[in-house]
Amino acid sequence: MVNIYVARHGQDVDNANGILNGHRNQPLTDLGRQQARDVANRMLQAGFRLLSPSQNTPDSSSTTPITAIRAIYSSPLQRARETAKIFAGILSTEVHGESSESGNIQLLDALIERNFGIMTGMPTSSIIEKCGQEHVLSTDKIHYFLDPEGAETFPDLIARAKALLIFIENENSGNDDNADQYSLLLVTHGDFGKMIYAAYYDLDWEEVLKQFHFGNSEVLLLAKHFPPEKAHAFDTSQFNP
Repeated sequence: MVNIYVARHGQDVDNANGILNGHRNQPLTDLGRQQARDVANRMLQAGFRLLSPSQNTPDSSSTTPITAIRAIYSSPLQRARETAKIFAGILSTEVHGESSESGNIQLLDALIERNFGIMTGMPTSSIIEKCGQEHVLSTDKIHYFLDPEGAETFPDLIARAKALLIFIENENSGNDDNADQYSLLLVTHGDFGKMIYAAYYDLDWEEVLKQFHFGNSEVLLLAKHFPPEKAHAFDTSQFNP
């Protein structure tokens, strides 16, 4: 199976204002755009390149090791789409520019953030008050509400993530003899990104929530030859709930 890089979107307006966004469709802030640029440029310097639709294989003439990204899959929400576009503009082997559309960005509804139910649009500071501590898993950085009315639960997200991974494998492996030469980039959200990681490595979702915070524009590597504890592709200090 191809290697999968999972990126969280940059800071959006709700993140900046301490609002639980879920399916709310707010744009990136200036900081969020810069976060995406910073990480994309680090990927560029590390040898990542987004192939054009006409390219079937990485450039074999290059003397620098290249991590070839076959396609970018993005959540349909604006904050993820903007982040994906920034990544594509910087990493593309063609000259697109940050604001241009790339033929290698595909929107996937399956990458959308968790449905927050009745917590959608509420202040992050209200989680324990609204849900009750017994319905919240707390870490040193964030409170995860578990089962408010109308929300997807984390087991729901694990099921969605497993279905997504099957789809990704079917779409990008098949009979392609070059599949192992490629990587894919998924641009998604905090809660769901962590559950993709948990589903890929068959880890307990509660333990994954406690292990690390998936910050804005952070990137995780999912690969069969790569241990889950080394999944963070780049060390960052960015934090937003």
